[in-house]
Parts: sequence; structure tokens; C-alpha cells
Amino acid sequence: MKKSPKIYLIHAADVAMAPIMASFRANWPEARTVNLLEDALMNDLAQDGRLTEAMIERFVHIGHYCVKAAADAILFTCSAFGPAIEECRRQVAIPVLKPNEAMYEQLVAKSGTVGLLATFQPSLPSMLAEIAAFAKKQGTQVTVRAQLVEGALAALQDDRPDDHHELIAAAAAKQQACDVIALAQFSMAPAKVMAARRTATPILTTPDSAVAKLKSMLA
Repeated sequence: MKKSPKIYLIHAADVAMAPIMASFRANWPEARTVNLLEDALMNDLAQDGRLTEAMIERFVHIGHYCVKAAADAILFTCSAFGPAIEECRRQVAIPVLKPNEAMYEQLVAKSGTVGLLATFQPSLPSMLAEIAAFAKKQGTQVTVRAQLVEGALAALQDDRPDDHHELIAAAAAKQQACDVIALAQFSMAPAKVMAARRTATPILTTPDSAVAKLKSMLA
């Protein structure tokens, strides 16, 4: 009997772990998931102010480790490390997904306006560049209205999830005239339910998009 695919989930913050596991349970419970947490990555990135060669090398080492552990695919769950994840993908022989790329594919499927909500400031520049690149490749015209939801990540880290969800929901309600709203961080996904009560605009989350893409590739 064929084994279910083994997916290694690489986290730079523990707040991303519960949302992606919830998405796997809801959308692909047969997958075997393994969580690796390296919670120095975000602090090191903030301290250095940029992705250094040493940081990129760390991602490559993580990728090789996953291959040796018999992973069928790797999903990174922090959106601030795009170039490092790309280098990892170039150097390993199994599928490697950046956290948001599956959602980006949905965002640029047709032309329109996207409300992009984020809770981690360093992730925004790379995300905007990546969405633009995806849209160019797809041949669509996508306008992105990016907003940092101030205080939401701190609330989550302080174990105040209701405050985290409320701040995101309030920001979503203010995204007027958008065709879709995207919650940029994995850790934001649990706020979707509250946010959906404040707006009729469709809301995408990175965990659900990523799980759907992995399932289509490997199931």
C-alpha cells in the first residue's frame, strides 16, 4: 500500500504551526506532516535588516536535512524569506513551496484589485515583488493595496488571539473596492472567520491555498 506523502513544514515562528495543521486536518488529513521550528530566523532577519548569505545557507541546510529525512515536499511558512527559499528550491530535488506562492497564483488568475493584509512588516517588500512577478507571468493587471495591521502580531505573541483577530477583521472591513482580500501570514488564518463577518469580499488564506496546491501535486 502506497504511503501518504510526507510534508515537512518549516516554521520561523510557532504562531504559524496551529493554522497550517488545522488546514491539513480540514483539507488533506491523509498527508503525513512534520513540523520543524527555527525561531531564531525572524529575530536574526530583523537584527541584520536583510537576508545575508549566511541566512540563505541556513535554508539550504534545512532543505538537505528534509531530503535526508525522506520528505516528499517542503513547505516554508514564513513569508519574509523568499530569496532564501528559492535558493533552497534550486538545490534540492523535491518540491519546495514558498508560503504564499499558491495564494499568489489565485490572486493573479485574473486582473483586479487585491487587499493584502500583513502583520509582519519585513515580509511586505518581497511579497509585493513576488505578486508583481506572478501577475506579469500570468499576463494580468493586479493592483495591490498593502496594509500592515499594527499590533496584531504582538497581540498573538502575547496570547491575546481575540485582539489579533479583531484587528485583522477591522482592517479587512476597511478594504473597500477590492476584488479579494489576502491574509499574508500563516498566523493570520484563524482571523478569517471574524473578518468574513465584516466584509462580503472573498478572503484567501495562505494555509488553505498551500495545502490545496500540495495535494494537487502529490496526492
